[in-house]
Order: sequence, then C-alpha cells, then structure tokens
Amino acid sequence: MNTEHADPADLDALRAAFPPEIRRPPLGWDTVHAFEREQGVVLPEPYRTLVAEICDGSGEGPADIDGLIPLTSLPGDWGPDDGQRAPEKAFPLTAAWVWEDDPRPYEEIEPLIDEVSNDGSVVLGTDGCGLYWHLVVTGAQRGRVWAVSDVGAAPFEEAGGTGASGFAAWVAHWVKTR
Repeated sequence: MNTEHADPADLDALRAAFPPEIRRPPLGWDTVHAFEREQGVVLPEPYRTLVAEICDGSGEGPADIDGLIPLTSLPGDWGPDDGQRAPEKAFPLTAAWVWEDDPRPYEEIEPLIDEVSNDGSVVLGTDGCGLYWHLVVTGAQRGRVWAVSDVGAAPFEEAGGTGASGFAAWVAHWVKTR
C-alpha cells in the first residue's frame, strides 16, 4: 500500500467510482495543504488527491449513510463532542480490539476507546448503528481504513473480509458489492 504517491490506476478507479453527478466539489490543493498544516498531518494517498482534485466526498459511497462525507465533516449521528478529535496524535491500535469483550473495568478502558475514536484519523462516514469508517492518517496504521463501532475496532480488511487495506481498496470493495 503506497500512501505517499497517488497511483494513477487508483485515481482512475476513484474517478470511475464517483462519477461527476454524485461528487461534491474538490477542495483544491491550497485548502488541503491548509487543513494539513492546521491539523498537523499529511493525508495519505490516494485520499489526499481525491479530496484535492476529484471530490470532497460524495452523496453515494462506501459508507451506507450519507456516502463519503467531506474531509472536515463528521457524520450526523457523531454526537455533540467533536472537540476531542486529534488527527495529529498517533492512531492507538495495530490490531483489532473488541472492547465489549475486554475484561478490564469500563472506567479503565474508556479513555482508550476515546483515543480509538478520536486520535490519528479522519472519519470517512458511517453505516449507522454506531459503526464509523476511519482513514488512519498518523501512526503505524497510516493509510488503512478501520471500522470503529460501539463494541470494538478492526482494520477494514478484517471487518470487510477482503484481505486488502487502504482507501482505494475500501472504495473498490464498495464498487464491487453495490
């Protein structure tokens, strides 16, 4: 998975996945660079080029509710506390974690759950019922898409059963299964 340079084949596939009639306007490079400076991150490719040149989200997309949401947005059901988002901090997981099955007291794991939901990622959208798709932007999992729900978190390739990781693979899976 290449997160530093956009693969032209991935960009062609993304253009095909999000035809003009369902795209939101792209942000442009100046806005993407400003977001990155403000947040202290560099977005992984090919997502970075998608939001700069192709579209900043789409009304249809891999997330079931509202499609692929814009870069600076959160799903409508996210809740009132969006101030905890910290994309510049490293995403804390490297393997799936089902906190619902964690034997530790909730008071002990609650701060860790908050980190999984808020640190090191941008939110791509929601499937509803407390399931959110995150693109990891910092840390060891940079460039991978994770499913984060009310019971646990897992990389897309495990949650989606595809064996592939990354934003382009997540979108390709949606295209194939829609």
